[in-house]
Amino acid sequence: MPSHAQLSEILDTVSTALLTVECQQGVVGPDSALPELALAARQSGALANVARLVAAAHEGGVQVIHAVAERRPDGRGANRNARLFRAAERLPVQQLSGTTAVRVAPPIEVADEDFVVRRLHGLSPIQGTEVDALLRNLGCRTLIVTGVSANVAIPNAVFDAVNRGYTVVVPRDAIAGVPADYTPAMIRNTLALVATVATTDEVLGCLKRPRRG
Repeated sequence: MPSHAQLSEILDTVSTALLTVECQQGVVGPDSALPELALAARQSGALANVARLVAAAHEGGVQVIHAVAERRPDGRGANRNARLFRAAERLPVQQLSGTTAVRVAPPIEVADEDFVVRRLHGLSPIQGTEVDALLRNLGCRTLIVTGVSANVAIPNAVFDAVNRGYTVVVPRDAIAGVPADYTPAMIRNTLALVATVATTDEVLGCLKRPRRG
């Protein structure tokens, strides 16, 4: 665990952005296509912690990017080269563009200054999307990664950000996966090797500092 001073140095609010991953109604909402994952996100407190981090980012002037996964109604451009994609096509709730399922889920609030980046293909919120270009244009060097799932999209986001030269911070209690005991194992054995792992409260303590300049 980093000290407060170390975490504060990493989380310079001028060059830090917060990424929420697939925190959309069709994934973590009451009518989720993945009810086990939605339950884990809510019962663990991860979704509530994402909302707390987003609120603090808005208050502190930290850029927020919401990464949303969706597909066209006709499925054009979507991957079918993995079991996960083929299974998703058969789910009763589809993440279709323009529907309620792809709206950011409460209690997370989306501000006018936030970016909502939507992807039609792949597993990563960063690879093949606008996220990297937006971060660079904004002068961001540190990325806080939150959301779901610890199984697939979160590690993809962390690895892609690290490979692009960003320093990554993962609030351990603001991500979720299934089964519930998989998330701490993923954090301990994988994410902690490449990212700075902290708690939501520790990150909040840094985001609520006065902005430089």
